Amino acid sequence: MSINRGRVRWQCRRALLELDLVFTRFLEREFDRLTDDQVADLADLLHLDDYELWAMVNGSKPCEVDRWKEMITLLSQR
Repeated sequence: MSINRGRVRWQCRRALLELDLVFTRFLEREFDRLTDDQVADLADLLHLDDYELWAMVNGSKPCEVDRWKEMITLLSQR
């Protein structure tokens, strides 16, 4: 199954301003270099509620899904 990168990029637009800013930087810096597996992990992460995802990105909640940890680390970089 092929992941639609354009759709994933669109889903990175978030209602929570802080998270939207994180994704804006992430898309500029990292998105085009992601492997298909990484894009699939990102697509899964994007199903989370903004506040739950933001808590993992800002470090106030640990990421408990091993395959998401790499993506959370990439998103957390300033």
